[in-house]
Amino acid sequence: MRGPPKNTTQIYMAAASPVARNLSDLRWALAVFAISAVAVAPMLALAVMAFGPSTGAGANIWPHLLATVLPGAVRDTLVLMAGVGVLTLVTGTGTAWLVTMCRFPGRAVFEWLLLVPLAMPTYIIAYCWVEVLDYSGPAQTALRAVFGWKNATEYWFPEIRSRGGAVFVMGSVLYPYVYLTARSSFLAQSVCVLDVARTLGRNAWGTFREVGLPLARPALVAGVTLVLMETVNDIGAVEFFGVKTLTVAIYSTWLGRGNLAGAAQLSAVLLVVVLFLIWLERHSRRNQRFHHTSSKVHPLPHARLSGWRGLLAAFVCLAPVLAGFFIPVAVLAGYASLRLEGALSSDFLGLVRNSLTLAALAAAITVGAGIVLVYARRLSRSRAVHLMTRVASIGYAIPGTVLAIGILVPLASLDNAVDGWMRDSFGISTGLMLSGSAFAIVLAYSIRFLAVSHGAIDAGTGKVSPHLGMAARTLGLSAGGALRLIHLPLIRPAVITAALLVFVDSMKELPATILLRPFNFETLATNVYSYASLERFEDAALAALTIVLAGLVPVALLNRAAKLSFRARASVDGPAAAL
Repeated sequence: MRGPPKNTTQIYMAAASPVARNLSDLRWALAVFAISAVAVAPMLALAVMAFGPSTGAGANIWPHLLATVLPGAVRDTLVLMAGVGVLTLVTGTGTAWLVTMCRFPGRAVFEWLLLVPLAMPTYIIAYCWVEVLDYSGPAQTALRAVFGWKNATEYWFPEIRSRGGAVFVMGSVLYPYVYLTARSSFLAQSVCVLDVARTLGRNAWGTFREVGLPLARPALVAGVTLVLMETVNDIGAVEFFGVKTLTVAIYSTWLGRGNLAGAAQLSAVLLVVVLFLIWLERHSRRNQRFHHTSSKVHPLPHARLSGWRGLLAAFVCLAPVLAGFFIPVAVLAGYASLRLEGALSSDFLGLVRNSLTLAALAAAITVGAGIVLVYARRLSRSRAVHLMTRVASIGYAIPGTVLAIGILVPLASLDNAVDGWMRDSFGISTGLMLSGSAFAIVLAYSIRFLAVSHGAIDAGTGKVSPHLGMAARTLGLSAGGALRLIHLPLIRPAVITAALLVFVDSMKELPATILLRPFNFETLATNVYSYASLERFEDAALAALTIVLAGLVPVALLNRAAKLSFRARASVDGPAAAL
């Protein structure tokens, strides 16, 4: 008969039986399936409502939509996407190539300065540029003063509240997505290939056109895809400019006409557009195997630009930063300075409290769910678990308006079922406990930004050796114990980064907040939208500036990550690569 364990190691090994370990891993797998089910439920509810049998008057209005609403909405959406896509592709790619492959005055500053427009939500920059370029704005006022014009009939000025204005404004704030992916791609390109191009007589422009662009194509497609997803998600800017995209059509059909079923059917069309963008991005990445890095340790070749060429390169990099950040911030600061007394008012503090509470709850939930997804995938070799972790991250690609409808339908059904049961059993009405409260907003934030949390935590966990977890399990620790004692302390920076990213994204989110907020419930984002809709942007400037300042947090994190990546490259390529 075997005696009892003699030491702590034997006790741990005795406790870690195969049955207990399998049960522990099963619990983690079930947690992944539960999170994935919650993430995909809104899409399933939307599909059932859009394509299921008609229920009630006006439920199936596909013929009406196809004849009236869809042609114009689809046309405006596609034209807007094309314009914003081209503008961001040209701006992001051009500036990334300049700061990576050229040396000119201010290049080191522009490396990080080109990221700051990411802090500016599209709807806020739209309001700012209307204030600048509208008839009563400083631009036209100055022109009339200089040339003596009396009214708008005496001169021509481009209309900012138009499709072209929307393309300009959204392109000015969304180009950093392309800049980030393009710069990463250019930094990773083969030095040998670029040297060969120079040897064959190609100048800087020829090398960029014939070598740099083809090699960076998958990265550029990925960046433009992110831009297009943000474009179709926007509602504040496009509505303000009078561009009737699918998102605006969904909003007006739901709230303006009171037809939730019709809004669901329009959402299904928008969802098809988003799924096509996801397919396009995945398809482009299949060719990344042709995108090699050099096996030789050499710094990238740099073209030194001096004189007017250097000044032109600096202006090319400065222009998008001015358009996407500094000019709008100057407008906000000017208006906010006139309303500083409102910063301590109970109304404004209430807006801040609501925004901070919702964003903090969403950050906590997404970080917890992200840890579960990443850790469960590390524990399991099951293809199903790996697939479910990817499914759970699809919410980021879904526009906020679509997600709001998909969430409202199941929550309202659950509320009605509970209310009916409570009435029948106890004679008490519970009302709309879930769909009529801030719970719906937090759920929407959590589903939409789970991918952000998952990506940051996954990157941090990837740096932790799997052997540490294996050793802990061998010594008898459960999966949860190994996570708590080994992994979490090591990935703490990644967890904090994930929480901050989700927190700031939640504060800026507008479409889902507008559609799901309870009555008389305002956040900073909805306050800005409400005042701008009433042409009282000066009253919204303080709230808008608060959102922008909060948005600088993820920009600082991105800049820090880019610097660390660049330093790592410099340590391999040599000191010259960091010049």
